[in-house]
Order: sequence, then structure tokens, then C-alpha cells
Amino acid sequence: MTFNLVANFHGSSATGVLLTGMGRDGADGMQAIAQVGGLKIAQDEASSIIFGMPKEVIALGAAQYILSINDISPMLLNYIGKGRYS
Repeated sequence: MTFNLVANFHGSSATGVLLTGMGRDGADGMQAIAQVGGLKIAQDEASSIIFGMPKEVIALGAAQYILSINDISPMLLNYIGKGRYS
């Protein structure tokens, strides 16, 4: 539900980061962000404790970047620093 609200409110400026977890509800929400052209990041399998939800996002094709937990924050800071986020 949260990702859907973010997608509806922020449109192409929406950003979703899906971390380790089970189920697919987050994957469905990330697809909503993908549909509005927002930034989509999924945690990679190697750094996930439970790869269920990130795996679903990747299978849907809704992950723009697949990163380790240690690479997500630097990527976001770089993205924001280059003025791609408003």
C-alpha cells in the first residue's frame, strides 16, 4: 500500500527501495512505481536474509537496480546529489 501511495503522489519522482523479506505485496507496489517512471531498487540475493520479496520484484521486471545492502545508500546519495530527484 505504501509504494502505491508514493507512486500516486510523487509520480516519476517516486523512489522505492525493497529490502529483504517474504511475500509479494512490496513487489506489487514497486510495479506501481515502475509504471510512473520512478526509481526502483531491490536488494540483491547475496545480502538478503530472505530473498522472497526482492526476487518477486526482479521477476516482475520492476527493479531498475539490484544492489547489495551496502551499495543502496551510496547509490541514493549519488542519485540525489546529481539533481535527479526533485
